[in-house]
Formats: sequence, structure tokens, C-alpha cells
Amino acid sequence: MHVNLAPRPIQIPELASPVIAGPPATGGFADALGSAINQVQTLQSSAHSAALDLLGGGKGDVHDVALASQRAELSMELFQQVRNKFVQAYQEIMKMPM
Repeated sequence: MHVNLAPRPIQIPELASPVIAGPPATGGFADALGSAINQVQTLQSSAHSAALDLLGGGKGDVHDVALASQRAELSMELFQQVRNKFVQAYQEIMKMPM
């Protein structure tokens, strides 16, 4: 098996839209939350399929798999941080005397 070690130009794909960019113009909080969850799931499934393509069929590139998995991980971490802030804000509101 011959491995090509020659350098090749790096092509940086356009970055996907941010996971949480604020509420949509026409929807409410539920729509924004649903959209964020869908984007995180999409990034995770694309990372999973890229890894399966590389491992199963030898298609793709290790760098592409690493980038896709890093995007999925970062989007999940961002979503968790936003969720934690919402929970913290809710808890603070519940502590307020009525």
C-alpha cells in the first residue's frame, strides 16, 4: 500500500452558521432552541458519517474527519453552556420574592 505524503493545499470550507445566533426574526424561544438542537444534531451526524466513511470505505481524509468531529464537539459545548446560563437565570428568577 502506497501512502502519498506530498503536501497538498488546504481547502477551508465555509463555516456553518453559529449554533446560537439569537432568536429568529419570526419565531420565539422554542423555535430558536429547536433550531439550535437541530444544528448540533446535524454537525454530530455529519462527523459520525465522515468517520464511518473513512474507517469503513477508506473514503475521505483524516483531516476532514478531525475537523468535523471538532465542530460537533464545540457546538455541543456551546449549546451546553447556553443551556447552563438559561438554567442559572431560571433559578435566580425563582429565588426572587413575589
